[in-house]
Amino acid sequence: MKCILERKQLALSPPSPRKLSHTRTVVYQGYDREDGLWDIEAELTDVKTYDFKVPNERLFPANEPIHRLKIRVTLDSRLVIQDIATSMDSIPHPECSGAPHGMHKLIGCTMGPGWRKVINQRVGGEEGCTHLREMLSNMATAAYQTVPASQWHRREMSGIPQPEITSPPYHLGQCHSWAYDSPTTQRAYPMFYKPKLADDALT
Repeated sequence: MKCILERKQLALSPPSPRKLSHTRTVVYQGYDREDGLWDIEAELTDVKTYDFKVPNERLFPANEPIHRLKIRVTLDSRLVIQDIATSMDSIPHPECSGAPHGMHKLIGCTMGPGWRKVINQRVGGEEGCTHLREMLSNMATAAYQTVPASQWHRREMSGIPQPEITSPPYHLGQCHSWAYDSPTTQRAYPMFYKPKLADDALT
């Protein structure tokens, strides 16, 4: 019975009567390039179900993207940015086209711990765009999903032995499932598993 109740809690309750007003779609894709590098691409679109107009700007008809923004980041195997490109296909203000002017400042930076701080330092506030920063922030997760797995796959397909894992992956200790005392960690990385002490279990 307990398991059934816990499973029900994972589902959304039926919504109140409503109608769709706005849809934001963000898609992240990771590419394994033939030259040994990786491309991480992000695309963000904002669409409303009704005609929308910012004061003194043009009218956006219903279902026409108000935002359609794209970023491509090229990374090496250490997640260091080698190149970055931005496309502003649909924007609400003409001035938005200048928002990516500082994106090149991210070249040479690493998508790893402290990435959000790096974004704010290089393209924060008026030096960039809120939406581009949002995309950049989550591109690190897509990069982490892409590059290590692609490296493993490359070695597997080439018959190269996988290297010994000597340090905990970044994701350990960052969520419930990957807690150091979690059964997930015990199964996947038994060398880093740390069972809870009896005193901890009582608190």
